[in-house]
Amino acid sequence: MNKDLTVEKPETVLWKFCLPLFGSIIFQQLYNLADSFVAGKFVGEAALAAVGNSYEVTLIFIAFAFGCNIGCSVVVSQLFGAKRYRDIKTAVYTTLIASGVLCLVLMLLGMTCCTGLLNLIHTPENVMADSRLYLDIYMLGLPFVFYYNVATGIFSAMGDSKTPFYFLAASSVTNIAVDILFVTKFHMGVAGVAWATFLCQGVSCILAVIVVFKRFAQIKTDEKAPIFSWQLLKKISMIAIPSILQQSFISVGNIVIQGVINTFGSSVMAGYSAAVKMNNLVITSFTTLGNGISNYTAQNLGANKPNRVKEGFKAGLKIVWLLSAPLVVLYFFGGQYLLRLFLDEPTGLAMTTGIQFLRILAPFYFVVSMKLVADGILRGAECMKQFMIATFTDLVLRVVLAKVLSVSLGTVGIWLAWPIGWMVAMVISVVFYKSGCWKTGLIDAANE
Repeated sequence: MNKDLTVEKPETVLWKFCLPLFGSIIFQQLYNLADSFVAGKFVGEAALAAVGNSYEVTLIFIAFAFGCNIGCSVVVSQLFGAKRYRDIKTAVYTTLIASGVLCLVLMLLGMTCCTGLLNLIHTPENVMADSRLYLDIYMLGLPFVFYYNVATGIFSAMGDSKTPFYFLAASSVTNIAVDILFVTKFHMGVAGVAWATFLCQGVSCILAVIVVFKRFAQIKTDEKAPIFSWQLLKKISMIAIPSILQQSFISVGNIVIQGVINTFGSSVMAGYSAAVKMNNLVITSFTTLGNGISNYTAQNLGANKPNRVKEGFKAGLKIVWLLSAPLVVLYFFGGQYLLRLFLDEPTGLAMTTGIQFLRILAPFYFVVSMKLVADGILRGAECMKQFMIATFTDLVLRVVLAKVLSVSLGTVGIWLAWPIGWMVAMVISVVFYKSGCWKTGLIDAANE
């Protein structure tokens, strides 16, 4: 159901809205966790390394889908807050058309450039074939990734965080079962892992898009909504492009870091692959909560209620810190037990690598979650310049420090780059939020 985020107590409405988002992203991450679990447990350490290695490349393509999601979501949120229902429909149609064109271009590039990317990150010979196979199958399912992301952005923009949760819960559990079936019964190896994800994401995407159009049929407007608007595309792009650049450069940065890690051998790769999936589960969860705060901010600015944005920052911070506390304890003290879910008869080096990574990063989840709450408000208010400054500072620091510190400190130096980047970027994001620059979103909404 659609929900107005401009009424009720901010803390109450954010808890109700963000908790299903948190559940959704956990199930979303189960796709990748399931791939790693099945590859590591039923195929072998090299297969786990191949899936983890490929994952860094897939993040580039996911970045574009995420940009389409957040661009559409923020604009639709503002229109929903202002009750401009005809424009909402046009914004959605415009996003679907533009996303389809972008997706086709990326599929062509992916089919021709993935081998080059794998070579660029120094992929070892023993995992190259499986990495390439995984990426080839992934490219075929890219339209599902794009349109599912757009659909979830539409649901969130209109205050509905429960529908995506239901889809993901069902498809993720199914994905685990199909993963195991394809690998253990049909002996398909890494290809089975990739095809299982393809099928389950496809079903989720189709169902989500159907529900979007059924939901739209219930929204009555005085005039028929145009199916395309250059003006709205420009507005969506102003948010989507910086978000795409943010995610893309983060992905490129991760690929550079992956290249440094790959020089330490396949055992270190496997340990990192398992641990970084666990870390990404947390970071992506916080990012999704930040996206929810963007929707909340955009709706309230569209409705001319800036004071609720300030209250939303405090409420959002409370939510992410309450979620951070148990995760920090679990990863720091119980990381070795979680890593065994992915590593079947792991080498000592693989396990040591994973534990080391988690223990260095986990205590700083309080820091990065605060950054992502502030980022959510900046993005919801269309303060994309400030948002990009904070994001690129984090990225550049992590990449440069990973390369520099690895020379003298080995893998420990690579892991230390994460918390240093998070701390500096958090300070920048919070300073921008405290400056009140986000209030320009209120002015922009009023002038439209």
